Amino acid sequence: MTEPDIKTLSARIDKLVDAAERLRAENERLRKHETALLAERDELQRKNELAKARVEAIILRLKALEAQE
Repeated sequence: MTEPDIKTLSARIDKLVDAAERLRAENERLRKHETALLAERDELQRKNELAKARVEAIILRLKALEAQE
């Protein structure tokens, strides 16, 4: 291999290493974002269930009031 070939190969390897590092960092960022979104989804599901239970309780109370009339 000639000196220019080695320099070209070295430059390409450096670019690949940089690309791999950027992808690793992006992957880590995306994993953290996914974790945050999953936690938010779980919280919203919990709130939805709570609201559903409250609405059902209100409906039961309204039916009981109607039955008393």
